Amino acid sequence: MAITAAMVKDLRETTGAGMMDAKKALTETDGDMEAAIDWLRTKGLAKAAKKSGRVAAEGLVGVAVRAGRGVAVELNSETDFVAKNADFQQLVREITNVALDTATDVEVLKATHLNGRPVEEVLTEAIARIGENMTLRRLHVLEGDTIVSYVHNSAAEGMGKIGVLVALKGDAAKAQEIGKQIAMHIAATNPASLSEADLDPTLVEREKSVLTEQARESGKPEAVIEKMIEGRMKKYFEEVTLLGQKFVINPDVTVAEAAKDAGVEVTGYARVVVGEGIEKKEEDFAAEVAKTRAGA
Repeated sequence: MAITAAMVKDLRETTGAGMMDAKKALTETDGDMEAAIDWLRTKGLAKAAKKSGRVAAEGLVGVAVRAGRGVAVELNSETDFVAKNADFQQLVREITNVALDTATDVEVLKATHLNGRPVEEVLTEAIARIGENMTLRRLHVLEGDTIVSYVHNSAAEGMGKIGVLVALKGDAAKAQEIGKQIAMHIAATNPASLSEADLDPTLVEREKSVLTEQARESGKPEAVIEKMIEGRMKKYFEEVTLLGQKFVINPDVTVAEAAKDAGVEVTGYARVVVGEGIEKKEEDFAAEVAKTRAGA
């Protein structure tokens, strides 16, 4: 029997399964809709799809580095409990290694094969097996002469709650040594950009506008106000740019100065935090219990 787009659409709407899974189910069952639904349930794919609307804001960031290339992959789960699961951690490890080999962005990574199947398909099966929604959310790729990685709040080797990559040029041994310290600095301070030149212009203008209004409230002459704004913007750049920040290991110097003293130069970085920017739904447990009782 010919499988039509309309049949695939109907099965997807009924089960919430992915398009390719729905098409395969209909093909395997010769177009029998009920049998296709059962096929998807047997494979755990319909069950997995129904979880896709649930917020996945926990999870892990996996990092890996090889030959001047580093990747940081964020794989989210619904609970921190699952993030501690060995099965989930193995999945993070395998996906991160695949990303290191070939991927350039998340969509490419989802389509890349892992053990003979697309990563997206492997993830769908893991959702059904582990029992929570999961999201392959972000991939950062960093390249340079030397790439150093660091994981904060490590759950296992190469993965944790915060993943940092730093790119440096110069002597490789010195870059490795100072790079690890700079990566720890980045994890702690969360700089907005590498340097003043890399800052988002909108962010700079907003800050300048606020500082200008504050300075004008002082009632001082315009020439003095201009100097005040200039000084405050300089301080702002020192606080939010990686190279301008005081080095946490030695606050007497900036990160740029610490790198220069070590004979290297920082050329880039990436900092990925699990669940960053995801709005988590806060549940009032008492209200939830009350609602459950009311519905009983």
